[in-house]
Amino acid sequence: MTTEQTSEPDPNPGARPTGVSDPAAAAQSIQQMFDAIAPRYDLLNHLLSAGIDRLWWRRTARAVRPILARPEAVILDLCCGTGDMTLALDHLRPQLTTHNLQLTTAPILALDFSRNMLSLAQPKFAGRNIRAIEADALHLPFADASIDLITCAFGFRNLASYTDGLAELYRVLRPSGQIAILDFNQPTGLMGTLYNLYFKRVLPLLGRLISRDASAYTYLPESVARFPATPRMIELISAAGFTAPTWTPYTFGIAGLYRAIKP
Repeated sequence: MTTEQTSEPDPNPGARPTGVSDPAAAAQSIQQMFDAIAPRYDLLNHLLSAGIDRLWWRRTARAVRPILARPEAVILDLCCGTGDMTLALDHLRPQLTTHNLQLTTAPILALDFSRNMLSLAQPKFAGRNIRAIEADALHLPFADASIDLITCAFGFRNLASYTDGLAELYRVLRPSGQIAILDFNQPTGLMGTLYNLYFKRVLPLLGRLISRDASAYTYLPESVARFPATPRMIELISAAGFTAPTWTPYTFGIAGLYRAIKP
């Protein structure tokens, strides 16, 4: 559970970098920010999380393993960044061969709106059944009811509109399709105090020193603070039409996985 929740929820919650109020301007600002920090993105992720991010990706992939095990299932990794979540999913996809002939397995679709992030992901995808796509998560280039599973690791929080994002996920999912959204959370108690100290003081300093981008790693803790508290996020998921929404905390609630089904 998170530590703060406003008495009157934002009617159109979404990411808003400092000084930006318009959703379209926010999306453009965030895209430019991720393009700028892309060269040092992986290094900073692993360093600032002490490598725990790898465990979170693998745990998320295992949570949706029954869908990944179906060769025909169409999988979309949304806001894929440099592709680490995509690779965790790919490791659990069927690698079926019969007399050295590869049987048909649908490729994983790895989508991001940052061209620089995707350019770093492409070498990781080499030789794998993964298709990289440059596109906006709020305007997905897919037909209605065409996807079986949508994952999103630490990217949904950066959408300019969470309600529009959930509506778009609902649109492209097939009936009985699932979403799995992994993102940061604000824990409570002593862990929450330590978390806030690190996230608001230490992380921006280290991020600025390594990435040479002060705004990006100031934006990160601000984006987590703005992200809906767990009960509110569950409400948004339900309001979008999904059923059986759940949240599973990871590592003392520092992060967590939202899951739900399209009926």
